[in-house]
Amino acid sequence: MVELARAAWPEPGDTELPRLAGFTVSSFNPLVAETADRCLTRWHGAAPLGAVGRTALVLVSSSGDVGTARAIAGAVADGRRVPPLLFFQSNPNAVLGHLAARWLLTGPVLALGSGGEPVGLAEAELLLSGGEADLVLLVAAEQATADGESDHATAVLLAPAH
Repeated sequence: MVELARAAWPEPGDTELPRLAGFTVSSFNPLVAETADRCLTRWHGAAPLGAVGRTALVLVSSSGDVGTARAIAGAVADGRRVPPLLFFQSNPNAVLGHLAARWLLTGPVLALGSGGEPVGLAEAELLLSGGEADLVLLVAAEQATADGESDHATAVLLAPAH
């Protein structure tokens, strides 16, 4: 595979993730979206007016959306009603759908819960070698789970080696 573009969160100068309309409570989906947008912008420029094409989206995260999971668990433990939007947000495919719609991507979408970037790279290789996609955007994202940690993500746009 050939790496076409790469982006990360945080990068020098980053202080706060931009808000992502429709996603509340947790930083997970804004983390994924911002990192993916940066990577795609570095290769394609601004979000396209026409379809980018068969670009697969692969998201890997060993911890998943910790913020939403905690918010739901807290509401249940306190006997409060859980806002329906939180159930939507707890599905990592929701942010992938957002990215596919924004960038007009028509490739497969995969969200993997463990294995991190090495598993994501193996999946990307399968998608490219099997002809399922022309490009693969791989995003590895982890939310902070302890004091002193920070959210971090990496996105790479991959093409088959010819």
